[in-house]
Formats: sequence, C-alpha cells, structure tokens
Amino acid sequence: MSESTAHPTPANPVPGATSATMQDVDVAGAVPDKPGPPLAATAKRRLTSPWASLFAVILAVLWTTPTLGLLITSFRPQEDINDTGWWTVLSNPSFTMENYQTVLDPDKSSALGPYFINSIVITIPAVIAPVLLATLAAYAFAWTSFRGKNILFVAVFALQVVPIQVTLLPLLTLYVDAGISGTFWAIWISHTAFGLPLAVFLMHNFMREIPGELIEAARVDGAGHVTIFFRMMLPMLKPAIAAFGIYQFLWVWNDLLVALTFAGPGAATAPLTKALFDLAGTRGNAWYLLSAGAFVSMIVPVIVFLSLQRYFVRGLLAGSVKG
Repeated sequence: MSESTAHPTPANPVPGATSATMQDVDVAGAVPDKPGPPLAATAKRRLTSPWASLFAVILAVLWTTPTLGLLITSFRPQEDINDTGWWTVLSNPSFTMENYQTVLDPDKSSALGPYFINSIVITIPAVIAPVLLATLAAYAFAWTSFRGKNILFVAVFALQVVPIQVTLLPLLTLYVDAGISGTFWAIWISHTAFGLPLAVFLMHNFMREIPGELIEAARVDGAGHVTIFFRMMLPMLKPAIAAFGIYQFLWVWNDLLVALTFAGPGAATAPLTKALFDLAGTRGNAWYLLSAGAFVSMIVPVIVFLSLQRYFVRGLLAGSVKG
C-alpha cells in the first residue's frame, strides 16, 4: 500500500488552507467560527454605554447629596438649623459665617485650633514610623533568609484580622504601668502598631515583584544589605510608600476610637475628632456647630489626597502586572 492511499486527503479541501489550518476543520468540512471580541473590549463597551454613564451620574449625585447638605447646613443660622432642614434653603435662603467664626475663634470654648494642631502632631509621626519599620521588615522577609521566616510572616499577616477593640484594654494597662497614658507617645505607639501588619504585607508584596537579578548584580558589585535597601529599594518603593502613607494619614486623621481611649482630657493631647465628638455634648447643646467643624477637619485630608492622588493610584497598581 502506497503512502498516498494510507493518508487520503479530504475530498473538498478548504481553498488556501495549509496543513496547520486543516487540523481545525471539523468532520463536516466547515471552518470553525472566529473567536468573539476579547472580554476587556466587551467590558469597555458596556461600561461606556449611555446607560452606564447615566447610572454613574445618578450614583455620584446620591453620594454627594449628604455632603452638599452638610455644607449648606454649616452656613445656616442656628435658628434655621433647629427648625427646618437644609433643603428648605431654596425657599428661605439665609446664610451666615457665625458657625465658622465660633469654631475658629481661639477665645471660644469650642475653638478647634488647639485640637487641629494636636491632630497634625499625632498624624505625622504615626505615618512616618510604620512606613520606616514596615519597609525594613518587608526587605528582611523578601530578600534575606533566617530561621522561621515564613512562620513569622504568616503571624504578621494574621494580625490584620485581630480587632482593634480587643487590644485597647491591654494596651491601656501597659501605658498606665509605663506612665505614658494620656500622652502623645501612647497614641503614636498605638497607631504604629495597628498600621504595621498591613504596611509589612503591602511592602513585602511590592518588593517581591522586583527582579532578583538586580539584587544579585548589586551583591556581585559588593553592595551589602544596607546599600541595597537605601540606594535600590527605597527609590523603587516610592509608589507603594506614597499609597500606604496616604491611607495611613487619612485613617489616623479621622480616627476617634484610639483618641477616646488613649488621649488625655482637655486639649493637651486630644485630636480634632475628639473635639468634634465633644461639640455636641451629652445633651446636644452645640450640635449645630458640627457641620462647620466637620468641614474644618476635612481641609487637610482633602489637600493631602488631591496633592498625592497620582501617587496613590500608582501605588495601588504597582506590582499588579509583571513585565
């Protein structure tokens, strides 16, 4: 039997088909359908449709309506705030700066100036400390070898699921025994401890995306761990550091639980959030000032986020795609 009879060719070959494409022809002799559009293109087309745009606009309006109401309320007189809602401003427009003058006047008991300074004093060290410690720990977990490294990293990662409320009483007991309760040290240490697990996890994942060939090349050239960390790692870690720094800044600035637990009485160490909490009082006698005080407290976070927004997005996306 000849080779041609052992392997007969199809009776009606597809014109222009090669030996490779003939394998894709089914039994009936028909060419399979072409693959559909990519999933990303389909998702993009759906997200850019008029209905998706309309839904986004409605969602944005619903999301910003409470903020708009708070802004309008902050400029309304106390009598109008007590009697009517903010939406009645269209029929009864009445605005005043008295609320802002009250919360900003240093001679008033409800002045927020000292608390504003305390928030800055608390937030800056509470952001710098976990960033420094987390980058050092992440480098050790990522590029050094020591006994029990994997177990220790899993333990650090597991600390993220521990509720903060569980640690408040033990920490307060330690601070009282150490004599630092009611001081800035207690608040700094608490915020640093609460932010370290997430910071170590994020920095470690980012460092692992850095090619190992760069580290090996630096070691061949005689660089030690200190040189590699400060001259190679830190410049490449800027997006991740900026992303976590913004997140930690916003979390510490807006924190109330730690302030209520560890801050001392009065304006000595209390941050701005505790002052806003005290504005209403136990009987709600000054709650109309909360809207003005809330917008005063929003000034710094908004400036920080808008100024570093590009770094925040780059830090979130950094290390997500290799190549």
